[in-house]
Amino acid sequence: MVLFCKIDDVNSSLVSVSVMPILVSHFNPRPKMRLLVQKSLFSIAKCTRTPTSNTVGKFNRHRGLCTSPDPHTKVCIVGGGPAGFYTAQHIVKGRPDVQVDVYERLPVPFGLVRFGVAPDHPEVKNVINTFTQTAQHERCRFLGNVTVGKDVSVEELRRAYHAVVLSYGAEGNRSMGVPGEHLSGVYSAKDFVGWYNGLPYNKELRPDLSHDTAVILGQGNVALDVARILLAPLDMLKTTDITQVALDALAGSQVRRVLIVGRRGPMQVACTIKELREMVNLPGTQPDLLTEDFHGVQEALKELARPRKRLTELMLKALQEQGARQGDRKWGFRFLRGPLEVLPTPDGTRAAAIRLALNRLEGSGEGARAVPTGEVEEVPCGIVISSIGYKSLPIDPAVPFDPRKAIVPNNMGRVQDNTGLYCSGWVKTGPTGVIATTMNNSFDTGRVVLQDLDSGAVDLTEAKPGLQGIAPLLEKRGTAARAGAYRDFS
Repeated sequence: MVLFCKIDDVNSSLVSVSVMPILVSHFNPRPKMRLLVQKSLFSIAKCTRTPTSNTVGKFNRHRGLCTSPDPHTKVCIVGGGPAGFYTAQHIVKGRPDVQVDVYERLPVPFGLVRFGVAPDHPEVKNVINTFTQTAQHERCRFLGNVTVGKDVSVEELRRAYHAVVLSYGAEGNRSMGVPGEHLSGVYSAKDFVGWYNGLPYNKELRPDLSHDTAVILGQGNVALDVARILLAPLDMLKTTDITQVALDALAGSQVRRVLIVGRRGPMQVACTIKELREMVNLPGTQPDLLTEDFHGVQEALKELARPRKRLTELMLKALQEQGARQGDRKWGFRFLRGPLEVLPTPDGTRAAAIRLALNRLEGSGEGARAVPTGEVEEVPCGIVISSIGYKSLPIDPAVPFDPRKAIVPNNMGRVQDNTGLYCSGWVKTGPTGVIATTMNNSFDTGRVVLQDLDSGAVDLTEAKPGLQGIAPLLEKRGTAARAGAYRDFS
């Protein structure tokens, strides 16, 4: 099924498949996010037009894909998340003769903004409104449920478009590389977050929350998001956009203690002060920090930059006040520890504990390196969640890929040795930064694309078919067998 949106006219008679109530109820069961996404999709759908009979063949009439003549310059973007939409925004605004088509493997747009942001952070998701404005542009189209590299190759896209931008993000998980990481009860933070946010690929996760202690490996913002969701009062979660399935599971959760483990020390912790403050102030919980982990930290405060200093001071305050806090649930950082092995239950089927190496630091500041001391400790736990980072995956054999850095090799967004092929977002830089970082990154790639179109570095003398060249391929391969327009989703 290709889910298509052509932004132009309110009079549409594209084929109706009536799937939006199902999609929205599954993806966004909580009222606030459901309304936001429905409003965005409805705004997009209002602009859907019917192709003229002169230009549309059987595929378009019956599958809902409009391939009527459009602007001369054709640009394709692979990925309908933040990087894709920010790149599209910059290109569409920067050149009046360009048509941008956005291909996305999911049925709906917005990517990580919808499925990766914590449900109790609705303000971050408001950027969806900006993306909707881009999608509403008369020279922008969205095609959902198309997996590039499977349904259509990058080489086929390059033959159909003057420029192709890879913005498909980081879909993979970094492996811990330790024995036992594939036991039942061990989850990646990416999958866990996808589960409570309603990502279709993770709807069958069904995490076992019948254990007292959960260990999260990694101390970034995602790790703290997961810890907060595990320990938050149910009444608080009910006011968020968390899925009903996750809410029901958390209602029966036995998790009362979450340990957030990192290889280095307090002055290298990767989370931001906002996320830490939310953890410190979480109702019904109390910190569980170890005094020995903070040896020498107070004395080093004066050398820290202001953001790092404020973050460290908040940890020290939580340490000093933890005895006075009341709550039946606990959370705590465990510093200078790294995973060695996930230990199984006697029957060897699921996680029972984790063995950690104790580390010491060599060097100081952000460049400090964790070195094992040779000592180990074992922490009983029934849940292990790995939050050590996402990674991009190769999309197509024809596209160069650096497996060590897990990025597409590029120079300012231009893919190495491939004129007309570009990348933006995490597949360009690796999974770093926040939404604003991705915005700037994507705008930079958009500028490079426009420069190459303007300078002649990309040949515009040859007419390219764009979607008219891709639609028949999708039909032939069965991808478009159940196509519909966004009009049908509201």
